[in-house]
Amino acid sequence: MIIVNTDTVAGRKVVISLGLVRGSTIQAKHIGKDLMAGLKTLVGGEIKEYTEMLESARQIALGRMVKSAEAMEADAIINVRFATSSIMQGAAELLVYGTAVKLD
Repeated sequence: MIIVNTDTVAGRKVVISLGLVRGSTIQAKHIGKDLMAGLKTLVGGEIKEYTEMLESARQIALGRMVKSAEAMEADAIINVRFATSSIMQGAAELLVYGTAVKLD
């Protein structure tokens, strides 16, 4: 599956737009990791616990979007975007979306 954040795929022609595809996941903070992150805010630097959590969430959401596009028999997903939103205190949704297409 070709996945791009542009409206075209280099060297290929979009012949059919199959529609919007998306994938999402909601992740909650782990109390132990949250305590470590809180300590990190006192001394500065990257909060690796949250970086790892968000990377995992991106991979899960991306996998769900690809599965949706494969069900439509798409060759590619174009115009891919990521978005996040707070669901409740301590939990956030990560959403990825794009347009499933057939290529020439």
